[in-house]
Amino acid sequence: MRLLLDQGLPRSAVFHLQRRGIDSQHTGDCGLSTAEDSVILAKAREQGWTIVTLDADFHTELAMSVASKPSVIRIRIEGLRGEEIAAIVADVIQSCEEDLEQGAMVSVTESGIRVRHIPLNQ
Repeated sequence: MRLLLDQGLPRSAVFHLQRRGIDSQHTGDCGLSTAEDSVILAKAREQGWTIVTLDADFHTELAMSVASKPSVIRIRIEGLRGEEIAAIVADVIQSCEEDLEQGAMVSVTESGIRVRHIPLNQ
């Protein structure tokens, strides 16, 4: 699985994910640091990335579209450091990898993980 971490996440999370063997990039390292969410979604779809974000806007855009890709993992826990984010994302991948490969919006809170398959309007 290939991950694209959104601008709000620390770049150090990429290092910690790569140490875990997870192919990851940060929007700030691939020319997307100031890109609109729609551009990031299109690029992620084109490149086969799953987006990791703190931002609800990606889920909103996917919910309003008929797109089945890219998958988005939204972390709804604030104040996490890169290593903590990497651990959470690794757990999500382990628990939801098949869902993410098929197309899903995943929300992570302190109390658990919620998965919704996309497109929502099927």
